[in-house]
Amino acid sequence: MKKNLLALALMGAFTGAWAQSAGWLIQGGITNIAPSVSSGTLSAPSPSGTTVGVGGDTQPTLQLTYVYNDHWSVAVPLGAGFKHKLYGTGAISNTGQIGTVTALPMTVFGQYRFGEVNAKFRPYGMLGLSYAYFHDAKGSAALNGLNPINPSGGSTGLKVDSKFALSPGLGMFIRLDDRWFVDVSYAKTFLKTTTTLSTGQSIQTTLNPGITTVGVGMRF
Repeated sequence: MKKNLLALALMGAFTGAWAQSAGWLIQGGITNIAPSVSSGTLSAPSPSGTTVGVGGDTQPTLQLTYVYNDHWSVAVPLGAGFKHKLYGTGAISNTGQIGTVTALPMTVFGQYRFGEVNAKFRPYGMLGLSYAYFHDAKGSAALNGLNPINPSGGSTGLKVDSKFALSPGLGMFIRLDDRWFVDVSYAKTFLKTTTTLSTGQSIQTTLNPGITTVGVGMRF
């Protein structure tokens, strides 16, 4: 009788642990950042109608998530940064690549997960506060040749302002078993920044990147 009671108690403990939603999740995967650019015009002196485009980048990323209860969680993506190519558009559309910049997005997402805690598929909505840190911006030889006030024999430097932004999104949590899962998400960051050339000209650019992440992770 005592053995049966002990066995039932152990089963209850393990069942409770499996059903418990609170805890930590860690995942690894890939993230693509694809800017949806709306460019202002470069201030004078420059060719009239000078605008810019920004390319996307894909990098490996991690994500750490704390599940607070059956529905609410907090997620923090982690990565080493994304390198974006800058292109001439508008009046300088034939110029090609005019520079590069590395972006390190730092975001904290609040997530609300729908459905039952043990469901195989759990869609979720999320809202994040992001800080886009831009560094290592460099102008290309094409920009050096295009800039009418570039120092003789020198190069045109770039500085991209780092900014805060909001990042709403949607995702899908797919439970493989009691420990492993697949996570797919898409977020849109509403981001506007200013790039300033070392020679004084500046341009405002709305980036509004779409951020797609696919990851595989485990609960611990």
